[in-house]
Amino acid sequence: MRPSSRCGRSMSPAHRRVRSSPLFPRGGAGTLGAMAKSESAVTSAAATGTVEDLQRDAAEGESRRRRGGWPAVGALAAGTFTVVTSEMLPVGLLTPIGRDLGVSDGTAGLTVTVTGVVAALAAPVLTLLIGRRDRRTVLAALMGTLTVANLLAVYAPNVAVLLVARVLVGLGMGGVWAIASGLAVRLVPERRVAAATSLIFSGVAAASVLGVPAGALVGELGGWRAAFAAMAGVCTVVLVALVVLLPPLPAPGAVRLGGVLGLLRRPPLRTGLVLVALLVAGHFSAYTYVRPVLETVAGARPGQVGTVLLAFGVAGLAGNFLAGAGAARAPRATLLAICAVLTAAVLLVPPMGHAAGVRGAAALVAVWGLAYGGVSVSTQTWLMAAAPDAREAASALFVAVFNAAIALGALIGGLAADGWGTGGVIGLGGGLAAGALLAAALGRSPGRGAAATG
Repeated sequence: MRPSSRCGRSMSPAHRRVRSSPLFPRGGAGTLGAMAKSESAVTSAAATGTVEDLQRDAAEGESRRRRGGWPAVGALAAGTFTVVTSEMLPVGLLTPIGRDLGVSDGTAGLTVTVTGVVAALAAPVLTLLIGRRDRRTVLAALMGTLTVANLLAVYAPNVAVLLVARVLVGLGMGGVWAIASGLAVRLVPERRVAAATSLIFSGVAAASVLGVPAGALVGELGGWRAAFAAMAGVCTVVLVALVVLLPPLPAPGAVRLGGVLGLLRRPPLRTGLVLVALLVAGHFSAYTYVRPVLETVAGARPGQVGTVLLAFGVAGLAGNFLAGAGAARAPRATLLAICAVLTAAVLLVPPMGHAAGVRGAAALVAVWGLAYGGVSVSTQTWLMAAAPDAREAASALFVAVFNAAIALGALIGGLAADGWGTGGVIGLGGGLAAGALLAAALGRSPGRGAAATG
């Protein structure tokens, strides 16, 4: 439709600013009435600056909301801590679980494997199913699912019921991690996004340092069911924190299957997923068997192994924040450094253990932890930069690949341990980390035009 002479006349700069404002109504016949009413307001608004004031006030309100987002970021960090602790809780409780339920340690170990596999599948599926629902509501519902799952584990009469509970943990974990990991950009100013992302992912490292050992301690004092009961209590507290501290987070748009699959056509995102797969699978193929490695090559005693693993966790927490700061400025350089250090640290554990005993091996395991602690936040930062227009879908792919790599790494590590012993485990882990180094060096990194399909 041709513009009327009235709309087509030249306008003053003030009129033009008001008409270009998002507050000025647009549309067809359905909005003509609103346009007519607004015409009389245009002149007065242009004269008094009302519309510009409203725009400035809205921007300032958004800035205040983002500056006040740190409590919400803290709640999300508590959420990642809770889901990872819930996932790994059985690791320190396998023997009493198997003894109480009358199953082998291998069967009891399915309580960890099943959760990881379900989380890998749940992350992309739940992201598609939740549509445009408010993310605060979704996170609260998923944390409620984790609470129910841990309570079900408390009263599980047999391993079948316990595995059902662990399936629910996988559902909650996959959903929480996929959604929470991409929310930093909506909660804090842009210059603080890297720090906020690091804080959210610090929950993962803190779960290794504090959550899993604390669960094992509670299990020793009150039995494995008491550990799951305590975890249910923690989930309840975090649920309340999410509801109280998170602002409403309506989805900018529903995630579609075609959109998720379309992301795989972007070379920088494909490179990021390859890095996740190689680094995580390499780490878990070796780390799952780090105890027999330390006992074999360095003569470590059981009490010493626990101390070494604590050093690994503390170093990993530091690595998380160091890598978060580095990845925000130079994602490729940060991941190149992580891959190189991780490769060297893993491969040098046996010779250092033989040459310098437990202390030498422990020092390298701590360096290993420092490097691996930065993997989650740096690869997530890479993927967010590769898909700035589809962060939630990219996060879902990240969580799916990450958890699948955990299961795959533990599986192939077991095969290597059975076939080649501890040397084979270390060689496999270091080799996969070296493959990640090549991928980081040769693959397409995020940059200008990363959002475009390639």
